[in-house]
Amino acid sequence: MASSYWDSTQRKFWTFSKQQLALERKKIEESERNLVNLYPLPDRRLLSIYFYHQLAKMARPLGIRQQALATAQVYIRRFYTKVEIRRTNPTLVLATALYLACKMEECPQHIRMVLAEARHCWDASFNDISKIGECEFTLISEMNSQLIIHHPYRSLAELQTHFTLIPEENTLAWAIINDHYLTDLPLLHAPHEIAITAMFLAVVLKPTQSGLQPNAAGVANALQTLGNVRNTGGQGQQTRNQKLVDWLAESNVDIEAIVECTQELISLYEIWETYSDKACKEQIAKFVKARGLDK
Repeated sequence: MASSYWDSTQRKFWTFSKQQLALERKKIEESERNLVNLYPLPDRRLLSIYFYHQLAKMARPLGIRQQALATAQVYIRRFYTKVEIRRTNPTLVLATALYLACKMEECPQHIRMVLAEARHCWDASFNDISKIGECEFTLISEMNSQLIIHHPYRSLAELQTHFTLIPEENTLAWAIINDHYLTDLPLLHAPHEIAITAMFLAVVLKPTQSGLQPNAAGVANALQTLGNVRNTGGQGQQTRNQKLVDWLAESNVDIEAIVECTQELISLYEIWETYSDKACKEQIAKFVKARGLDK
């Protein structure tokens, strides 16, 4: 077990460049071209939102904590970089990923409770405990038994006191970290880069009661601030985030990575406005029922 991200299997085997990740997915799509063409699916980020909502439905009554939920989301994303989604029953994969994540995060749930809650929340048709056991084996195998996940929460906890975030900013930064699991960022960037991005957005973009709602001016301000750090070393900034800008300029943090993370998160919030739970559910149900994966 790696206590440090830098020595972990997460860094060595499960952190990709955008090009590497795209190539992995292209290989899967080309090998399953007929299924891909026959059953079109929504944007991957919209599917991730749907998956999160389904996981949260089950996690809430079981009292599963946020970190276990986050670990399950990473497992699902890793698994679907190796296996074409249309060859699986996503409901079974989600339930199994949550069951496995709870074990790894030392808050285990009885398999019967997981099965019962999955059937209650998702109207799942499977009722055989052995299916979760079989799927668990498949998940572990596809991830090569590399199950330790390093999350950005710890980095944020260490940094938030240094920059004296106000309570609203701290709450928003944690919410942004939760949201980043709906993107490919957990497979692309180190946890500390995600934490710094979340903190940066919480400071630069205006929090609202409903969370982060970036408008054009806010996005421009965020990217301009990062541009100033990258191009001028952070000099001349006379804003509320002066301390953060100076620290970014003087640190060894990859500013390009922070820019990329910022753009990805903003893109998520923009596409979220088009999300339809019903549309995602119907499109998944088509291939699940057609291929008899619900039995």
